[in-house]
Amino acid sequence: MSDLPYWLALARISVLGARRIMRLLHLAGSAEKAFTLDADRLIAAGMPPKAAAVFIEERAKIDPEQEWRQCRDLGIEVVRITDDGYPSLLREIYDPPALLFYRGELPQAEDMAVAVVGSRKASAYGMAAAEKISAGLAAAGVVVVSGMARGIDTCAHLGALTGGGRTLAVLGSGLDVCYPPENRKLYARIVQNGAVLSEFPPGTPPKPAHFPLRNRIISGLSRAVVVVEAAAKSGALITADCALEQGREVFAVPGSVNSSMSKGCHRLLKEGAALAE
Repeated sequence: MSDLPYWLALARISVLGARRIMRLLHLAGSAEKAFTLDADRLIAAGMPPKAAAVFIEERAKIDPEQEWRQCRDLGIEVVRITDDGYPSLLREIYDPPALLFYRGELPQAEDMAVAVVGSRKASAYGMAAAEKISAGLAAAGVVVVSGMARGIDTCAHLGALTGGGRTLAVLGSGLDVCYPPENRKLYARIVQNGAVLSEFPPGTPPKPAHFPLRNRIISGLSRAVVVVEAAAKSGALITADCALEQGREVFAVPGSVNSSMSKGCHRLLKEGAALAE
């Protein structure tokens, strides 16, 4: 029998990130054995004693088979990093997710994907630019990747759909939690024309700490990242930084010298990002 339920159970434990899950799998030899490690072996694997105690406590409340049934009942599919269907480009990054939850169709190895990201509080100029760029990419057969957040992300997905192409939305929550809630119709359209995916199990709320983790997946799925509009401390700049660390190309859209919403893009251009026109 597949040990997928135990992969799902490991993903449910709060002290296990992607790298820690992979470390335990390497140590134990299987997800089932990793899930049943005692505290001493967890600590031997480099887990702090307090984290090991949390692992043991949370494990007692988790039913691996129920985790699998929940995904099945919600229509959520799962792909492990060891599976052939796992996105090959994402597998190459430093800290790829151990597994992905998804609805829709994941990209194929031959697909060209480009991320289009930017500010949630976008200007009319930024939103129009995001839609235009994404529609053009989609019309050329490029898969558009973004995070389904308000502002630029939403416009990127809409542009891709307008261009008749495919788009991927990477969430910072479980797939049964649509965030922001006003994007429910967009969510459904993306599932029909690409995929909505996450490394977080069902029921996970959209916590602030999840979005930087989500951003590395957005860039990891993509050959390049286009930052359309970003303030000096925008989360989109985290995606750009992830892209550079992953060896991806970064593009930035210039804006008005008077706009605070473009300061992040102008910084990227000064630092060597390619100009997106």
